[in-house]
Amino acid sequence: MAAAPALQTPPPDAGQGPSFEEMGLQPALLAGLGDLSISRPTAVQRITIPALRRGKSALCAAETGSGKTLAYLLPLLDGLLSRLVVLPSRELALQVGAVAAALCRPAGLHVRGVTGGGAAGGLRRQMRAPPPGPAVLLGTPGALQEALRRRFLALERLRWMVLDEADTLMDDSFVGTLEEILAHAPLFTDVGQFVTLATQSLHRLPPHVQQKFVRIKSRDKLPELLQLLKDHPASSGAIMIFCKSASTVNWLGYILDDHKIKHLRLQGQMLAAARANIFASFQKGDVSVLVCTDLASRGLDTSSVQLVVNYDFPDTLQDYLHRVGRVGRVGSKTPGVVVSFVTHRWDVDLVRKIETTELIVKTKETTQPTEGKKKIKSHVKGKKSGSNSNSQILMTHL
Repeated sequence: MAAAPALQTPPPDAGQGPSFEEMGLQPALLAGLGDLSISRPTAVQRITIPALRRGKSALCAAETGSGKTLAYLLPLLDGLLSRLVVLPSRELALQVGAVAAALCRPAGLHVRGVTGGGAAGGLRRQMRAPPPGPAVLLGTPGALQEALRRRFLALERLRWMVLDEADTLMDDSFVGTLEEILAHAPLFTDVGQFVTLATQSLHRLPPHVQQKFVRIKSRDKLPELLQLLKDHPASSGAIMIFCKSASTVNWLGYILDDHKIKHLRLQGQMLAAARANIFASFQKGDVSVLVCTDLASRGLDTSSVQLVVNYDFPDTLQDYLHRVGRVGRVGSKTPGVVVSFVTHRWDVDLVRKIETTELIVKTKETTQPTEGKKKIKSHVKGKKSGSNSNSQILMTHL
């Protein structure tokens, strides 16, 4: 799989601050960056890489599409120790794995994915595939949990764990599984010692993305969508249409079929391998319209997307920000447009919240307790402070 397109073009702010060479990264990693045509670090990489190389555990928050993947992969690989990266979806694990493999290749390091999916015995094959002892293990929570229960995997030598999209991994659907994984790892988990790393644009609505809210009745959403698709030819960029449920994705797909509109569908009830193939096809530009659930809203690279349509309005501001983050990303050639269908009274309430949002988090490094740390602490049980002074945890979100 090729490296994520968004990593191939330096962002506008990349000329500021120290270079990768000045950060002291190993020559083999610099060579890997050269192979990916990456020359300068982004803002989040400039504040995160030095802190992690100094041995800090961190909670890293930055806007979508800002380069968080390399912000943790580069210091992770620079240490050449046993590392585990936990990601919420198989699609995101495959994407991060492609970038990690490209960086590891010049150094002779190996990456392995533990993502489950496929026929029975697939997990055993993933764990037993050569080479033995990979430097980096990428896994989804369910697959890692199953591998630990079956004793295909041991984490006694683990020295660094990354929780990518930590806000998702810490919610109720994942946290029990995550606690079980952490119980197998000899990691230092005193969150009072975490540094908080954040960029200035965190949670700020992207100023370069045009946002339109259309107050509309439910029965009028479909004709409005069809008109949008008619007015937006495939040559002007890819389109993502977000729905709340798998059933709506399927229903809307049948309607688009009737109107001879070529599209792809992506939702969580599909087999993992099928989902991976669908998103890869969309990324390559084989089809320019993707009808999807929020499965596609987090972390996945979508630098070709020019239009996002919220056919079903999201439930929370955070969900809205993740959807908006599919346009105007690093490497995008156009700023992008987001069109949201506002149907219910509670949708209007969220629109007001979105329109008044102006939360600015300044770039900082602090060891003061935060609300987010308190929540994380309640989810990490059975660990003693300082249980492994040589281990690190990095959590990223947004």
